[in-house]
Order: sequence, then C-alpha cells, then structure tokens
Amino acid sequence: MRTVTLPSTPEAFRDGRWEDILPYYEELAVRPLDDVEDWLRDWSRLESLLGEAHTLASIRYTSDTTDPEWEDRYLRFSADVGPKAGEQSVRLGRRLVESGHSRAGLETAVRRFRNSIDLFREENVPLQGELSKLNARHQKLTGAMTVEWDGQEMTPMQLRPYIAAADRSVRERAWRLHYQPYIDQRDEMAAIFDAQYELRQRSARNAGFANYRDYAHRQRNRFDYTSDDCLRWHEAVELTAVPAAKRILDRHRREFGLDVLRPWDVEYNPDSLGRPPLKPFAETSVLADRAGRMFERVDPELGRHFQTMMEEELLDLDSRKGKAPGGYCTSLPFRERPFIFMNSAGVDGDVKTLLHEAGHAFHSFETMAAQPLVWQRTYGSEMAEVASMSMELLAGRYLEESAGGLYSPEEARRSRIQHLEGIVLFFGHCASVDAFQHWIYTDPLGADRDARDRKWLELRSRFQRGVDWSGLDAQRVARWYAQLHIFLHPFYYIEYGIAQLGALQVWRNALRDQRAAVSAYRGALALGGSRPLPELYEAAGARLVFDAAGMSELIDLCESELDRLIKD
Repeated sequence: MRTVTLPSTPEAFRDGRWEDILPYYEELAVRPLDDVEDWLRDWSRLESLLGEAHTLASIRYTSDTTDPEWEDRYLRFSADVGPKAGEQSVRLGRRLVESGHSRAGLETAVRRFRNSIDLFREENVPLQGELSKLNARHQKLTGAMTVEWDGQEMTPMQLRPYIAAADRSVRERAWRLHYQPYIDQRDEMAAIFDAQYELRQRSARNAGFANYRDYAHRQRNRFDYTSDDCLRWHEAVELTAVPAAKRILDRHRREFGLDVLRPWDVEYNPDSLGRPPLKPFAETSVLADRAGRMFERVDPELGRHFQTMMEEELLDLDSRKGKAPGGYCTSLPFRERPFIFMNSAGVDGDVKTLLHEAGHAFHSFETMAAQPLVWQRTYGSEMAEVASMSMELLAGRYLEESAGGLYSPEEARRSRIQHLEGIVLFFGHCASVDAFQHWIYTDPLGADRDARDRKWLELRSRFQRGVDWSGLDAQRVARWYAQLHIFLHPFYYIEYGIAQLGALQVWRNALRDQRAAVSAYRGALALGGSRPLPELYEAAGARLVFDAAGMSELIDLCESELDRLIKD
C-alpha cells in the first residue's frame, strides 16, 4: 500500500534538495512486497523522475559553465543527491535480491544489483561527492579555455578547421595553439588528477580491492571480460592495427612529398594531396537536416526518431565560449527521449560526431520503447558504442547529396577514406589511453605527476608509429590532459575499441545484406540491457573480439575497402 504519491514531472526535483527526495525512497524501503512488480514500477518511475532532473541540470551546466545558478544545481545533484540516491538504490536493490524475485528480462539487472551490493561501502558516499566536485572543477577549467587566432577569441576546438588546412604553416600554428592551454594549465590539471587519484584509490581500498583498476572493472559490471583480456587486446592492437596504421601514414607521407610526418600533418585529417579541408556545412541547422535524410535512408523509423529530436529541440550542436568541450548523448528517462550535445566547427569530423551521437540516441529510442523498467534500459558502454559506431558506418553510405547527404561524390569518397583511416588509427590511441590507466592505478608511480607524463610518452611510442614528435614532448604530454575520459570517466575508453570491432562486424554484414543487418542492429538495440553482453553482440550479428586473429580479419576489411576507394 502506497503512503507517498510520486510527483508527476521531474520539475518537482529541479532544485535537488535531498530532504524532498528521501521520503520517496523511504516509502519504497518499508512498503510490503506483496506485489513486487508494482513496487518495481514505482521504483523505476522514481529513478526516471530523479534521473531526468539530474540530467537536465547537467545539460544546462555543460551548455553554459559560466552560469552560477545551474552550476549550483548541477553540483547539488552530483555531489549530494547522486551519491545519496545511489546509496538508497543499493538499499532497495538488496530488498529485491533478498526477495528472490526474478523473471525473464530482469536477470542481468538483478546481477548488477548484487554487484552494487557487494561493492557498496557507506564510507565511499562522501568520497563520491568529493570526486563530483573535482569533476566540476575540471569541466569549469576546460570550458573556460580560449585562444586568440588572428585577433579572434576561440575555443581550442574551434581551431580544428585550421589544423586541417592545406597550408602546412597554418596547420602547425593552429596545432601548437590548440594544445597551449593544456600546457599552460598542466599544473592545475595535474593537481585535480592527483586529488582524483587519491580518492579513487581510497574508494577501492575501502571496498576491499588492491587498486582502483580492479575496483573500476567491477564497478562497470564487466562480467564478460577481465583486465587480462584488456591487456590481451592491447597486444592484439600492437600486432595488427599499429602496423596497418603505419602503412596508412607512410602513404600519406609519400603523397605529401615529405621525408617525415609531423603531428600537424596527421591530426584532424589534413589532406595529403593538398586539397582544402572538407567544409560540409556552415550552419548546424543544415547539418541536422541532412543527417536526418541520411538516417531515413538507413531506416525510415530511425529517420522519424531524429525528426522528433529536431522538432523537440533535443540537439545542442554549436561550439561557444563557456560551453563544456566534447560531445555526448544522454537520456531523459521520464519523457523517454535522448539529447545530443556537441561542439561543431563546420568540419567533416562534426558529421561523424553527429552520426555517432545519433546512434546513441537511436539506442535510447529503441530501448525505451521496448523495455519498461529503467534497469532493463541500462546497458554497458561496450554495447552503447556499437550502436553509435555502427551508425557512423551505416549512415556513412549516404554522404552524397544525391542520397540526402552533404557532399559531392568525390567529397563523399574523401570522407569515407578519412573515416576508415581514422578507425584504423584510433585503435592505437585507444590502447594507449587504456594501458595508461591500467598502469596509473596499479603502479605506485601512478601517484607521481611527472612519472605519469613519462609513461604517457612511452605508451604513445609503443602504440603510435610513423610520426616524428621530436621537440614536441610538451604537446604530446598535453594530449592526455585533453582526454577528458581519464579525468571524468576513468576506464571508460576501451569500450570504444571493443565496440568498434563490433561495429565493423555490423558494417561487414551490411555490405552483404543492408536490410538484414539493420534489422539485426535495431533488434539488438531494443534488448537494452536485458541480456548479457555476448548475447547482445550475437543479436547484432557480431562477437566480442580480444584476439589478434579476429582483429586482423576486421583490419584487413578496412584496408581492402580503403584500397577500393583510393583506386576509384
């Protein structure tokens, strides 16, 4: 019997006061479990209401990190409400587990609840609050970064078109300027990370783990692969993707007519044949409109999903001062809608970013329509990134204006070549980011800011070859400071590499039978998190790949398609 009536909208939680929220959890904690399914529906509704209020505060804050009102709301949710709500969710999860209730579609959620119960320590709740404050400090610092380019104030991200310029001297000047704020702020960013490191290691020890690496893997519900699998994945990248990446870079060096490549000849895809950078759009409204047409070609229902997002103003695509860097797709669980955030600069990479984030959005649409409870909609990043990276490849087939896209046939060919090259080149970056974090949290030297910088340089030399970095150690070190995942989402990165291999398998299937591949893709997305990870991959027509043989097959596919496109 209910003693508290849930609010009708997330607006009730807008100000994020815990004293207003706690009674709803308390009611669920003491209500008799005469009807477990009814109790689950109410708990799910509460999580949806609170989750959406938190998400809206996060969206508003990242959209304008200079707004003190929304900074305050975001911090209340992140540092106070979020950890306390997490504590209550563990409490309610324990009730569910102890009830013995389960059914088809709920098993993986129960497994995650058991994991949360095992990991929960009350003494970690205030530590999570402190980490949230440090994360906000990082976002504010990076969101305020600007540079001066020919008398105009810009964000570092807005320099991307100049880093891809045909004029090599312009590229170098823009590239150096892009990393300068991170070099200037290195000590402040290192101090933030020092504090994050100490809190994370302490949280791990509190939970009975030797280090944060092992704790984080459990915390991320990595039931289907281990830390050793990740190390095996790094080795597979070194054996297969790194040599393929060097072959690509060697071809670029020959096309440029250079003795050696420098980093400004590689980052943001400057054209090695001297053609000006692709400029697919001037206004983000054009980007959104053309992307919608491309999604419709992939699948009419996906096109309708994106049209809904445009109509309901669920896109924030422009870059501007005060806006947090990067891009993301998040979900508004109560209204059952996704939201896309990114920083557009009018370059080809923006097209891929929107296709990527739209894949996440489609995952949300499909899952929320098929799975009634929030926990059934909770899927790991390994599957989330299959959704996004597959969409880059599936929609990338329709880049030409004649198919609804933004490019002439020759420009579309260039974009596809850049995309496939970027996939091959990415594996080395992904491996270095993940291997870096494995080292940081398992080696005592990870607490030493100077040792971290030295280790980063060592790993970049292992996983990235074919570019001359002499005299540029400061800029090369700055690259990890610009990798926000290491600061804000530790160990959330190898998922991109694992998922890219899954997406390549979806794409391979689409090259054989587009309709069947897209149908399987959508079917897998609709499963949400209701099945274990290997079953989700299987539903999408793929498998988890950690071995060099499996990776080699997919790298070979990329190189074969590149050869075909280059010869056309």
